Amino acid sequence: MAAEGLGFHEMGLEERLLQAISKLNWAQPTLIQEKAIPLALEGKDLLARARTGSGKTAAYAIPIIEHLLNTKKSTCEQAVRALVLVPTKELGQQVQQMIRQLTSYCAWDVRVADVSGQADISAQRPILMEKPDIVIGTPSRILLHLEQHTLSLCTSLEMLVIDEADLVFSFGFENDLKNLLGHLPKIYQAFLMSATFNEDVQALKELVLHNPVILKLQESRLPDSSQLTQYHINCEEEEKFLLTYTLFKLSLVRGKTIVFVNSIGRCYRLKLFLEQFSIFSCVLNSELPVHSRCHIIGQFNRGIYNYIIATDEHDLTDAASTDMVKKEKKHGKGVKAKDYEYGVSRGIDFQNVSTVINFDFPLTVDSYIHRVGRTARVDNQGTALTFVSLTELPLLHQVEEALTGENMDCALKPYRFHIEEIEGFRYRCKDAMRSVTKQAIKEARLKEIKQELLNSEKLKTYFEDNPRDFQLLRHDKPLHPAIVKPHMKNVPDYLIPPTLRRIANPLISMKKRWRRNDLQSSTQNRNKTYKKQNPLKHFSHTKKRRTKSAK
Repeated sequence: MAAEGLGFHEMGLEERLLQAISKLNWAQPTLIQEKAIPLALEGKDLLARARTGSGKTAAYAIPIIEHLLNTKKSTCEQAVRALVLVPTKELGQQVQQMIRQLTSYCAWDVRVADVSGQADISAQRPILMEKPDIVIGTPSRILLHLEQHTLSLCTSLEMLVIDEADLVFSFGFENDLKNLLGHLPKIYQAFLMSATFNEDVQALKELVLHNPVILKLQESRLPDSSQLTQYHINCEEEEKFLLTYTLFKLSLVRGKTIVFVNSIGRCYRLKLFLEQFSIFSCVLNSELPVHSRCHIIGQFNRGIYNYIIATDEHDLTDAASTDMVKKEKKHGKGVKAKDYEYGVSRGIDFQNVSTVINFDFPLTVDSYIHRVGRTARVDNQGTALTFVSLTELPLLHQVEEALTGENMDCALKPYRFHIEEIEGFRYRCKDAMRSVTKQAIKEARLKEIKQELLNSEKLKTYFEDNPRDFQLLRHDKPLHPAIVKPHMKNVPDYLIPPTLRRIANPLISMKKRWRRNDLQSSTQNRNKTYKKQNPLKHFSHTKKRRTKSAK
């Protein structure tokens, strides 16, 4: 077994790999990295469970890169030696980015290719013809390449990874994965990385692993209260919108925030509601093209957006969408399928998220854990706030029981907020909610899909040749099918509760100071101008000196 307290330098890693780790400012390995990397370097199969944000990607990427660098020393033949299977395209891009960061000092020796996107097979063929050392993709896309002979693994593959293994079957990849395994050699080293051990993971274990070491780390699935603060507040539908408006408009919630809802329609309803008050946000769901989704996540991580409204994997069973599909089938119309290889609450590395708001309560305990796991990652602090309606109380009790069973210091606290103090905002919120009709939501949904389809093509072609223009494409532009009233943008001082005036939006007092200074300076300038224009104010007489000749 691995020794206790091993650092990266004690693991016998190649110097260039250590340089890349140092460049990423990783002082010490996380618990999963400390346990998994030495075992993987010994050639053992691994079944590892660790919570979201614990460093699972690097735990398998580092051994793969180390193995490839050692193999290159003894052979010059170029071949695909490592395959990483992911359940979502967003996760595929994230894994590729992580591997590229870890190979920044040996990029010529270790090549990586991500084929999980929606590009045409023929467009990906030239990439695979170069035989990259590591190929990343979803099971369905990899199987397609294997069947069309654009990828061959039967003789060269040495390492296989299935990341977020508990999602692979639930995302409908069971048959694809079983068919894919028939194209692989009989002997290879395999890793299964997962946040939970369920029946699907046990089935994968039997299919893929050979006498594995099982790492079931003794840690709760969420950080304790010293790092993650979890609150819940009881409120009904109208109050959810009122609270969200107050938290954002008065800057009671600061930093990057993800708001989770349970359906795509709810995404656009909340976005249009916030637009009434000039609070702009991005929508992230399975209807948007994969290039747009990855671009939104990348720009959010760079701090271009503060608010994302997202659905998780449960939106794939959205009842409204199901009804729409039934109606389309009844009338004999074609139906555009959603992207089922999608998941926001799982696997995606949202960086430096300060707050997660569960606008709609998640439908399962696992979904709650994965949503809240978007914040308080690595050593960062985070806050989770969950809105709970009367009908959602049973779900809250399930979550509390699960968390209390894992860690007594990981329970949800009641959020002490006096709703009566913000009653002055209620009429504004009601006015805004009346403007967000079903027709407005439908129009907004169609408008954004059309915009993002165009943006996706630009991202795929134009921005590859013009990287400087990449920043110009924004995803939080107003959709404006709903009526927007200009006066809703500003918050009168008399509406702000006295108890919140000191902490609510420090910019308000600063704006007042600027306004007062501007008023004083403008008054002074106006007085000077008035004096210059009025001859009685600026007239001055100077007495002439008499000369001797005048005498």
